[in-house]
Amino acid sequence: MASHCKSRKIPPPLGAAPFRKGGKILQAIYGILPSIMSITTPTFALLDSIASPEMLRELDENDLPQLADELRAFFLHSINISGGHFAANLGTIELTVAMHYVFNTPNDKLVWDVGHQAYAHKILTERRNQIHTIRKGEGLSPFPKRSESIYDAFGVGHSSTSISAALGMALAGKQLNHDYKVAAIIGDGAMTAGMAFEALNHAGAIRADMLVILNDNDMSISGNVGALSNYFARILSGKTYISMREGSKKVLNVMPKTMKEIARRAELHMKGMMVPGTLFEELGFNYIGPIDGHDLPLLVKTLQNIYELKGPQLLHVVTKKGKGFAPAEADPIKYHAVSPGFLDAQKKSSTTAKPTYSHIFGDWLCDMAHQSPQLVAITPAMCEGSGMVQFSEKFPERYIDVGIAEQHSVTLAAGMACEGLKPVVAIYSTFLQRAYDQLIHDVALQDLDVLFALDRAGLVGADAPTHNGSFDLSFLSCIPNMIVMAPSSEQECRDLLTTGFYYPGPAAIRYPRGSGIGEPVTTELKSLPIGQARLCREGKNIALLSFGTLLPAALVAGEKLNATVIDMRFIKPLDTLMILKYAKSHSLLVTLEENSIIGGAGSCVNQVILNAGLTCRILNLGLPDEFSPHDTHEALLARYGLDSTGILQSIARYTTYETKDLHYQNS
Repeated sequence: MASHCKSRKIPPPLGAAPFRKGGKILQAIYGILPSIMSITTPTFALLDSIASPEMLRELDENDLPQLADELRAFFLHSINISGGHFAANLGTIELTVAMHYVFNTPNDKLVWDVGHQAYAHKILTERRNQIHTIRKGEGLSPFPKRSESIYDAFGVGHSSTSISAALGMALAGKQLNHDYKVAAIIGDGAMTAGMAFEALNHAGAIRADMLVILNDNDMSISGNVGALSNYFARILSGKTYISMREGSKKVLNVMPKTMKEIARRAELHMKGMMVPGTLFEELGFNYIGPIDGHDLPLLVKTLQNIYELKGPQLLHVVTKKGKGFAPAEADPIKYHAVSPGFLDAQKKSSTTAKPTYSHIFGDWLCDMAHQSPQLVAITPAMCEGSGMVQFSEKFPERYIDVGIAEQHSVTLAAGMACEGLKPVVAIYSTFLQRAYDQLIHDVALQDLDVLFALDRAGLVGADAPTHNGSFDLSFLSCIPNMIVMAPSSEQECRDLLTTGFYYPGPAAIRYPRGSGIGEPVTTELKSLPIGQARLCREGKNIALLSFGTLLPAALVAGEKLNATVIDMRFIKPLDTLMILKYAKSHSLLVTLEENSIIGGAGSCVNQVILNAGLTCRILNLGLPDEFSPHDTHEALLARYGLDSTGILQSIARYTTYETKDLHYQNS
């Protein structure tokens, strides 16, 4: 075993391993893997000696490839313990090392896009001993977070924000006379969003001093990287070329404008013959690349050349998702995120797992497409997550993935609806927030026939708070022409999808991440009466009005209280007859929702009671006025009193306080 990568226990040979043999450390992983899968923590000579980026910058440049190998091995060990985002992080190991080696962090600002490519950044920035807690309650956030570390210059979770944020920092530094450099690292499809190009256009127009690193990890922009492009990148970032370029500008400034324009275009076309950078040059950036993002010496040299350059620079690096782990290289989508213990070859996946709500939606989508030729399905880069793979294969001509472009996806659907199609927009609840203006003005205002299937509604667990769907009931229920639905089970999800599809106007159905109660689902396409709730249990005194998948907890609490339990199904329109009937016959109404308590379903019920002039007592239970931390879904429900125990405790507290208040008023 290599001396620089030793384990505290000497494991037996593993046999066939799924790692590509690259550097010395990766070869040593063949022997380390059993330790990775055990409680033993492997040790690494260089990585263990690096407590901060400052110490990293003291290393000899020739040691960096070994450090990158050790970092990749440590990442594999830690992710097997914690689970988390995987393939994208393996692809940014060398880039992360090079960035912290060249840039004077934390004084210099590194702004990561999306954030699920920044685990190596966390490991190198004084959080290595906590990395196994990532995505766990009270542990590290899965994304950069300003309150977590001074090295996290900007908090992220949604994509395509890095260039705008980095430009803001660059402009602030200039105005405040602060001496620091700014770099945005964008990739993983984030360049498909309009926001990224808005920021590029602005930065180029004002000649901002900043660097944008385009991490091309899909080969979607450049087909291959060879010696010629690597050589050309070194030339374009070198001092000789830059001085000649700037000198030529001075000469051309005293010549006629036509000559200056001819020279500029000649340079662009010369570059365009060899590199795909003409677009960025037209936006005002000095384009450099593409270069091999796993060639550490080349990365360091290129970044050192760029570091002192003025004006907007764009470095195009090509990386491989899953680098160093063959299964992830072959299928980066499957290995986008992994569960703890994923390296255990003996671990068997359950064949009796309950279908997720995403799968329920995907099956419904295919069944409805067979029946309705007008159906088209649109997603902003969430094919797998939204359960649309089967549909995309069966109906490729009716499947549209617009990339990470939520605003475009909604208005595209509006245009299709204008001409008689029935678009179904499959989008995460948290991402629909990015297209709120389009939802209101382009769809609802024109009363267009679009169905929104909102996955990941409510609390999502480990990816919170950036991925929680905590606000959709609040921001949807106030929009005219919309109907808003929240199913309590798998079959009801299918039925409400059908209801929304047949409704001749804008409709939204929200459902959570993960599985339901395991209810059998039929293949029937059945529509439910719009605005009609369902009585689940008849009781006395207390009525629990449940919106969505909190119904099982409500039924448990209802049994113990002998309370009435109602599955509301619709947030808009509400079943006002049902609400008023039980408001008159019961002493307390309790609303339950996995949504912000402010402006949510409970508020809509309150309005019904007030408008009817009733004085019924109401207790609204939901998410408080805060951004929820990351934890398991079950732990978060317990934290906010939305499990059966919490519901009972909240009702007990409410009735106790009320009794004390009445006693005070009468005394």
